[in-house]
Amino acid sequence: MQKRSDNFDKFANKKKGSAIKEEYRQEKKRGKADARAAGEALRLKKKNAKLGIVTEEPKKFNSRGPKRAPGANREEFKQRVAAGGRPSTGKPISNRTENTRPGKPVAENAEVRLPRAEGKPISKADRPQIDSNSPDIIMPLNKFIAHSGVCGRREAAELVKTGKVSVNGDKIFEPGYKVSGKDKIIVKGKEVFLQKNSVYILMNKPKDFITTASDPQGRKTVMDIVKSATQERVYPVGRLDRNTTGVLLLTNDGELAQKLTHPSYEIKKVYEVTLDKPVTKKDLESILTGVTLEDGPVQADSVAYADAKDKTVVGIEIHSGRNRIVRRIFEHLGYDVKNLDRVMFANLTKKNVERGKFRFLAEKEVRLLKFMNKSFVRKSKNALNDPFE
Repeated sequence: MQKRSDNFDKFANKKKGSAIKEEYRQEKKRGKADARAAGEALRLKKKNAKLGIVTEEPKKFNSRGPKRAPGANREEFKQRVAAGGRPSTGKPISNRTENTRPGKPVAENAEVRLPRAEGKPISKADRPQIDSNSPDIIMPLNKFIAHSGVCGRREAAELVKTGKVSVNGDKIFEPGYKVSGKDKIIVKGKEVFLQKNSVYILMNKPKDFITTASDPQGRKTVMDIVKSATQERVYPVGRLDRNTTGVLLLTNDGELAQKLTHPSYEIKKVYEVTLDKPVTKKDLESILTGVTLEDGPVQADSVAYADAKDKTVVGIEIHSGRNRIVRRIFEHLGYDVKNLDRVMFANLTKKNVERGKFRFLAEKEVRLLKFMNKSFVRKSKNALNDPFE
């Protein structure tokens, strides 16, 4: 059989395109893995530095074996090596912290031992803690705005870039500008502050209580009911008349409170109204189509008899947040409101909460409120991304 030429052999043994691509992909993959490992090592070093842990750099060992210290006895050196011991090099050995070998991550709940001269272990509880809400902590401006409850970090960065944020009277355009709680941060004309522990309380408000933080006339307020619930300063979201009962939310979350009371969000509210006389079907239709009050027209989203046998009790769903709006609608039509009870506000009801009692909101309830669930917001919030608008 005739042998192939050298030129043909070179062509046959040449790597194909797919092999070259695969080799390139593997090389790129190894590069990414090395970069991740380097980044992880750097983060670990910074974390250990904050905790006061000193780690040693990896030592380079001579492949030829341990070196004998200058002046050391040769026979003694050989005996120590043969016995498996560590030969003396004549150099002092620096103290190392246990469980902190270079490249080995420290478990979050593991005990960290100081150098042997100290002797006592440091538990997790004794490690230095960083309080992100402390006024002394320095953080980027967009992070500060996000932690104050105005918006997320990305939206905060856009606010800064568009010149809507000032720090201590100076307009700042760099989202990474370092600030602390001691600085005066103004976002679109309003000062913002770092939020601490957010508290959300649902109350079934009784009669004869004022929906204010305090009353100069010394009357009972809703704050008297929740004064033992939390040490945080909470305040009512919206207002209920003194003689109006039912669902009331109290919180220290300023951003959420602003959204729930902003007219443009049209938060769902359901009331049970007891009147002095039966309500006619004609008047129910008028409430649905709209009535004109002294401050403009208003209409309910739905209205119906709460009990088919008792037409003096009516259920009404409305999104308007105007002052005393339900009472004024029925008074405009010639009815006297005997009792007014709010049975629903947004997604909150007074179920399992006795009159004059309260409870803390569940995490799921808070999440639904913050994300403005469509079940209790009438229209899209495309134009409502900014709580200061």
